[in-house]
Amino acid sequence: MRTRPPRRPDARNPSHSTDQRADVASRESSRPPRRSGGTAPRGTYWLYGLHPALAALANPDRRIRQILVTEEGEAALRQRLDQPLPMQPQRADRTRFDMLCGRDAVHQGVAILTDILPPLAIEDAVDRPGPLLLLDQVTDPRNVGAILRSAAAFGAAAVVVMDRNAPDETGALAKAASGALDVVPLVRVVNLARTLDLLKDRGFWVVGLDAGGGVLDGGTFGQRRPALVLGAEGDGLRRLTREHCDEIAGLAMPGGMESLNVSNAAAVALYEVTRRR
Repeated sequence: MRTRPPRRPDARNPSHSTDQRADVASRESSRPPRRSGGTAPRGTYWLYGLHPALAALANPDRRIRQILVTEEGEAALRQRLDQPLPMQPQRADRTRFDMLCGRDAVHQGVAILTDILPPLAIEDAVDRPGPLLLLDQVTDPRNVGAILRSAAAFGAAAVVVMDRNAPDETGALAKAASGALDVVPLVRVVNLARTLDLLKDRGFWVVGLDAGGGVLDGGTFGQRRPALVLGAEGDGLRRLTREHCDEIAGLAMPGGMESLNVSNAAAVALYEVTRRR
């Protein structure tokens, strides 16, 4: 989609940070906890796979409620784990794993019933080092998980998603992230445009990734911290999101393809903005 060049607001509201923190806190406290299906209590889900399980067990912010293993899964878990298990794992057959995780889930004989991770406010996320990734209505949990994995690989501070138009924290998302969900915070915000203004006030250079702009060049940022905004496949960035970016830029692709999957685009963009730092 082609639109007019992005423009920045003439004035910034210094109360954006406080307003957004209040909005997120109010939304989190007034709604029921997220859940991933009918086989787990409210506010919990089954996380599965060896790498997600190892990362969850190493994360002090995780609340582990139950550990299920096959004989092979327990052996692999104990071989790779650097500390004792927080509880005695329970043996389960593959039929039970299929029931809890899904018949097509690659669980590797390990599943953990865990609480949803506690939320992190955007104001706290910006204090972490590294670039930021913001997703404008990217709803596929496997794409979000793959983006988290790239974010961990390139030292991103956080991945920011919209509160209502993003996937819940589920086993499928955690599996696609391959442990990165417990390394890189997944931050939820109510208003993406207002969040972009907050980031600009904090010294970020906000770049919307879209083929309608120039070519993304990490060498032009200098000492400015980049915040990369990616839109959903097909629709791309929404108009209001584009208008709140400092710059619109696309990826250099000399081949015959016009676009990449959003998770692949995130990885290439992160490499570009971090390779010279």
